[in-house]
Amino acid sequence: MQLLNGRPAQNDERQEREVRVYDFLDKLGIEYRRVDHKPAMTMEDCKAVDDVLGIVMCKNLFLCNRQKTNFYLLLMPADKPFKTKELSAQINAARLSFAQADSMLEYLDILPGAVSVMGLMNDSDNAVRLLIDEDLLGEEYIGCHPCVNTSSLKIKTADVIEKFLPAVKHTFTKVRLIGE
Repeated sequence: MQLLNGRPAQNDERQEREVRVYDFLDKLGIEYRRVDHKPAMTMEDCKAVDDVLGIVMCKNLFLCNRQKTNFYLLLMPADKPFKTKELSAQINAARLSFAQADSMLEYLDILPGAVSVMGLMNDSDNAVRLLIDEDLLGEEYIGCHPCVNTSSLKIKTADVIEKFLPAVKHTFTKVRLIGE
């Protein structure tokens, strides 16, 4: 794996959803570093990628309520355990669970294994509420997939919060996950 600046030189073998992310980030003037890799399907795979990127691991979870009427994208440090009860109390949502793959595709245009804050650019109806653990907000950089799990990006957290989110008309809710 090699750390690269910006988008790939050619888009020939890239998925359209990935190319749209690069186009959008470039349009916003957001700088990013990139590493291409085999599909990152486990946290161990992600750890190897993050070591190359030189960033703190980030876990991205796509969640929903029991009725499947409210959807949430949670960004949290990978080393924190996730406890639904702890999060549910903070956002006033009962019985959170992992959302189905078809909902992930419908709202974020992302397949399992590639969940990312970048998917919010595909959520024009603001159906997904973004939740970010306070520990991530203190990091200089955030790592995310460009809507595919064969590349990973290193982007300044401030650029995600101050440029990307306003451009996709999303806000976020800060949460505090203890995980003990």
